[in-house]
Amino acid sequence: MNHFANILRYAKPYKRFAVGHIISNVFFALFGVLSFIVLIPMLDILFKENVVAPTTKPTLEKITEIKDFFENYLAYQVTEYSHGDDLRALSFVVVLIIFMFLFKNISGYLANYFLVFLRNGVIRDLRNGVYKKTVELPLSFFSEKRKGDILSRVTSDVLDLQYSFLSVLELIVREPLTIIFTITAMLLISAELTLFVFIFIPIMGFIISKIGKSLKRKSDRVQKEQGTFLSTLEETLTGLRIIKGFNAEDKFNGKFQESTSRFYHFSNKLLNRQNLASPTSEFLGICIIAAILWFGGSMVITGEIDFLFISKKATLKGSEFITYMGLSYNILVPAKAISRALYNIKRGGAAAERIQEIIDTPNPLKDKENAIEKTTFDSEIEFKNISFKYENEYVLKNFSLTIPKGKTVALVGQSGSGKSTIANLITRFYDVNNGQVLIDGLDISDLTTSSLRAQLGIVTQDAILFNDSIKNNMKLGNDNATDEQIIDALKVANAWEFVKDLPDGINTNIGDAGNKLSGGQKQRLSIARAVLKSPPIMVLDEATSALDTESERLVQVALENMMKNRTSIVIAHRLSTIQNADEIVVLKKGKIVEQGQHKDLITKNGTYKKLVEMQSFE
Repeated sequence: MNHFANILRYAKPYKRFAVGHIISNVFFALFGVLSFIVLIPMLDILFKENVVAPTTKPTLEKITEIKDFFENYLAYQVTEYSHGDDLRALSFVVVLIIFMFLFKNISGYLANYFLVFLRNGVIRDLRNGVYKKTVELPLSFFSEKRKGDILSRVTSDVLDLQYSFLSVLELIVREPLTIIFTITAMLLISAELTLFVFIFIPIMGFIISKIGKSLKRKSDRVQKEQGTFLSTLEETLTGLRIIKGFNAEDKFNGKFQESTSRFYHFSNKLLNRQNLASPTSEFLGICIIAAILWFGGSMVITGEIDFLFISKKATLKGSEFITYMGLSYNILVPAKAISRALYNIKRGGAAAERIQEIIDTPNPLKDKENAIEKTTFDSEIEFKNISFKYENEYVLKNFSLTIPKGKTVALVGQSGSGKSTIANLITRFYDVNNGQVLIDGLDISDLTTSSLRAQLGIVTQDAILFNDSIKNNMKLGNDNATDEQIIDALKVANAWEFVKDLPDGINTNIGDAGNKLSGGQKQRLSIARAVLKSPPIMVLDEATSALDTESERLVQVALENMMKNRTSIVIAHRLSTIQNADEIVVLKKGKIVEQGQHKDLITKNGTYKKLVEMQSFE
């Protein structure tokens, strides 16, 4: 129920719809009960009951006499209208019943009308909240999670809530009020018969609760398995070229089918348990109706109660008993709805828990309360005795490096030496375990993340583009950029030469992940995006690794021009691209082993020279 309360927090902005929904449901429940009550005078007329109508308009003097007041008031109104004509009296009561049902259904429509805005609003805000938190969470969170599982939480789990938890919103007011009003009317008609009915209600509730006990656990298994096969699907779509290239279609097909088979079995168990709810509650309800028929019928026939140790006179008119039976059935419908709602809450509990896990996950990279908004870069970047580990082993150990403004520093070394980790730390995708990363003497953890990253232009090893036009991909770097500025940036990155020949130029859609373009073209667009942003600090993580030799030369010239007035951190695999760097830092197992310019490092005849000799220069 805690998860239910957490989800309902999202209903706060829609209070006015909630109020309208509640008021409409109050009237729905009230008119629903009154539509049965007004049957009594009609049945009295049909069964020729000798009802003596008052000659003056009745008044309510004591609350304990409310039953007699309603009976006398209805009898008075019927008599006033009919003047002793039974057919005229019957017509009056029939019209009254029609109006009761009309008002009931109008109220029901209004309740559902307001609920549409309430429920859909909650779902929208919940989905937006999950997505927003997903974007805010650090990369470390997603390295431990399957993408398919995240997709499952944002899509199917939220949808599951719509048809489990949030369908309960419809029942929170309507069904309990219907039961309360109905039981009140039943008590007024016959307190003895109603108390008899209450003997069976706890038994019914106990049986239903036993059936629903395992629903949450079964639902959790279904949702986790859905995350598994969605993850397999996502991996398949991402790596389809490799799967086909290695003839691994059967292997992945088998993996997917194993997951969907488990999902099939788990879903069957869950749905069969859910399907047991309605027939069980209906059968139990009929058992109660049968008990009422026997007990109430004997009261009408004999005019007394004789049950267990109770024996007393009790009068119950035939018209009242039939109305009472109708009211009893009127309890069954909301009781069944409430039992289904309890099942839904159990089932939705698993989905709510999985969604809440994302929403409640603390963000270790969240801005501090009084974080500084930095708008300029003035002097230097300093890595001060930093140590960092992704899991157990440190990738960087007591690493220190100062990069003055306007200088280009290249980081080289074997794979796993910690080069890309430096890029992850300066951009604050991760926080250091020990030490500090400083910009102009300010610890980057004291800055707002948005202002820090506004100072940085990032070009990653993998050219990450989105299923949109070239123009919109470029405008990630500068949302206010004009077409002319976009074209200038494309020219700097030597990308304009192929963009200008595309069918719609910069408005051409490049497909999912930019797959309508070659690897080199995608990387040049990625570089152009960073150029368009025009930040004071550039972080280039293997920026030319996806380019062919010709493209590399073209882009290298562009990068050198772009970096002239900027501070640049260049992580390079191809050492030919960083020979002109102001300083080259050679890393090995998270530590600096050599540092200097290209010529000086070659002269040292150390690690850097060995790396150079392993590569051929053209």
